[in-house]
Amino acid sequence: QSLPQQKLLTWLSVLECVEVFAEMGTARVWGEMGRWTIIVLIQLAKAIFRLLLLLCYKAGIQMSPPIVPLNREQQPPLHPQDTEDNSSGKDQTYVGRRSSRVVRSLQSTPSLQSRHWGSPQQREESQSRRAEEMNQPPTPLGLQETIAESLYITRPLLHLLSLGVWGQRSWKPWLLSAVLDISSLSLLSDLKDLNRRERAELRRRTILLLYYLLRSPFYDRYSEGRILLLLRLLADYVPGVGFVTR
Repeated sequence: QSLPQQKLLTWLSVLECVEVFAEMGTARVWGEMGRWTIIVLIQLAKAIFRLLLLLCYKAGIQMSPPIVPLNREQQPPLHPQDTEDNSSGKDQTYVGRRSSRVVRSLQSTPSLQSRHWGSPQQREESQSRRAEEMNQPPTPLGLQETIAESLYITRPLLHLLSLGVWGQRSWKPWLLSAVLDISSLSLLSDLKDLNRRERAELRRRTILLLYYLLRSPFYDRYSEGRILLLLRLLADYVPGVGFVTR
C-alpha cells in the first residue's frame, strides 16, 4: 500500500474509534444541534475517505475496522537465544525413532509466556497462512460492484439527509437505509473468488441487517413490546436469569 493510502486507512480507523465519544461529548457541551453537526461531519469525512480508497486506490471491498488490529498472542516472539541456537546449528526439533512424532528440543523452548503448545511445523504453517491472507490483494471490482460499494459507503449520508427531510418518526429513512443495504449486498453477491477477509466482511454486513429490528421506528412500534415480553418470561420462569433480565 502506498503512503497516502495508509494515511487514509489510519484516519478512518481513528474516526471509527472516536466517533461515539465525539458525539456524546458534543451533545453534553453544545446540545442536540451540536450532536447532529458532529455526526454529519464525521460521516461526511468517512464517506470521502472511503470513496477515495475505492475510486482512486482500487481498495475493493473495504473492511471494518479499516486496519486489522494486531493480535499480539499470535505474533512470533523474538528471543535472542533462539537466534544464537540457529546460528550455532542446534536442532530445534526431535523426531521420535518409533513414533515418528516431532517435538521441540529443550534448547529451542521459548519462555512460558510465549510458549506455543503445537509442533513447530504447525506454528510455521499457521503463520505463513495468516501472512498470505493479510497480503492477498483486494478483489478487482467491476462497474456493478463499484456501484454497490459506493451505495454502502454513501448510505449513512443519505440516511442523515432523509432524517433531516422527513424527521426521525418517519418510516422513509428506515426504508431507504434498508433498501440501500440490501441492494448493495445483492449486487456484491455475484462476486466470485473473494479472499477470506472480504467474505468475512460480507457476512458481517449481512448479520448487521438484523439491527434494523432495533432501529426506530420499527423498534418503537413492533420490536420493543415483544422483546420486553420475552425478557419478562425469562425473568419469571427461567431460574437464575431474572436478575440479569430485570
